[in-house]
Amino acid sequence: MAAQPSTPAVSPCGAPSGGGGSSSSSGGGGGEVQGAQGAQQQSLGGMLFPVAVFVLIFYFFILRPQNKRKKQQDALLNSITRGDQIITVGGIFGTVREVRDDGFMIEVAEGVRIRVLKSAVQTKRVPGAPGAATVELGNDS
Repeated sequence: MAAQPSTPAVSPCGAPSGGGGSSSSSGGGGGEVQGAQGAQQQSLGGMLFPVAVFVLIFYFFILRPQNKRKKQQDALLNSITRGDQIITVGGIFGTVREVRDDGFMIEVAEGVRIRVLKSAVQTKRVPGAPGAATVELGNDS
C-alpha cells in the first residue's frame, strides 16, 4: 500500500501545533492571517448583498404602496365637504351634514344623524358614476 503524506496537527483555534508533525514553512504564518481576513471580508460582503436586496424588496412591495395609499386616503378625506355622499368601512351610506376636526356628522336617513371618525370613511360616493346606483329591495309591486 502507498504511504499517505503526513499532515501537521492543528489546534482548535486553527493554528498549527508545535507537536508531532513536520513544519513545512518557517516564519510564513502572516500569509495565512491575511488570507483569513480576506475570506472574512468576502463573506461579509456576501452576507450584506442579500440583506440589501431584501430591504429594497421590502421597500418597493410594502412601504411604498402603503405610503401611496395613505396619501390617496388623506386626499380623499380632505376633499369631502358638506353634502357629499360617503360610504364607511362598515358599509353605512350617508350624506355629510357637518365636517369636524376628527370626523363627520352624516345623515343616514331623514332626521337620523350619526358621527363617524374620518378614519372610518372608505370612499366618497359620486352620484351618476358606474356602480353608484342603489338597488331598493322589497319593492316588488
